[in-house]
Amino acid sequence: MTLPILYSLRHCPFAMRARLAIFKSKQAVELRDVKLTNKPAAMLIASQKGTVPILVVSQAQVIDESIDVMLWSLGKNDPDNLLLGHCKPHYSVKQQGNGIESESTIDTKQTYNCADLIAFIDVYDRQFKPCLERYKAAKRYHETNVNECREACEKFIEDLDKRLSEHDYIFGEYESLADIAILPFIRQFAKVERQWYVQSSYSSLKRWLDRYLQSAMFNKIMAQHPIWEEGSEVTVFCGG
Repeated sequence: MTLPILYSLRHCPFAMRARLAIFKSKQAVELRDVKLTNKPAAMLIASQKGTVPILVVSQAQVIDESIDVMLWSLGKNDPDNLLLGHCKPHYSVKQQGNGIESESTIDTKQTYNCADLIAFIDVYDRQFKPCLERYKAAKRYHETNVNECREACEKFIEDLDKRLSEHDYIFGEYESLADIAILPFIRQFAKVERQWYVQSSYSSLKRWLDRYLQSAMFNKIMAQHPIWEEGSEVTVFCGG
C-alpha cells in the first residue's frame, strides 16, 4: 500500500504540529525531511507554495496548510478525542443487587466543539505568531525593544497560564487540538530568553510545556532523520 507523503522540517513549528497530529492519530506516512534552501523538485511539483508541511495523500489530494493536515489526520482517527474532548466519559461504580456495575457520564463542564478550537488556534496563528517573530528578531539582533516585544507576547501567555491554572489543558481537563497546535510556538517563546522564562511566574504554563517536552511523543516527533533526496530509502513515521 502506498503511504501518504509528508514533506517536513524538523524544527519548523508548523511541521511539528502536523507530526504531532499524525502521531496522535496513529496514521502512517512516508516522512521526507527537507531543506528549504534546497527544495526537492517533487515537493515543488506537489505544491508550488514550497513551504512545509505538505501532505501528499494522492495525486488528486495535496494538503499544504498545517491545520488542514492536523484535521485530515484526526479526521481519520482520533483516539484521544482531540477534536471533541467534552465527549470523553467519566466512569463511576455503583452497587446494584449483589453485583457491581459501572456507568459512564459525559463531562458537561468541557463543552466546546471543533470550530471553537480552530478559532482559538487562528488567533495564535494570526496574532501571537507575528509577535513571537518580532520578539525572536529583537533578541537575535540585540535590538533595544526586546522587553516591549516580549510584553506583546505575554498578553497571550498570561491568558494561557490562567487557563492552565484552572485545569490541566487549555480547554479543560482533557487534551485538545488547541494544545498540540500551539505547543511548538510556546516552545519557541520559552527559548528566546531562557533565563527570563525559567524565572517567570508562569508556573502553570511551564508545567504544561514541560509535560509535553519530556514526553515520549515529543521525542518521537523530534527524532532526526536524513534529509530526503530522490532515491532515498523510505522513512515511515507513525504514531504510538
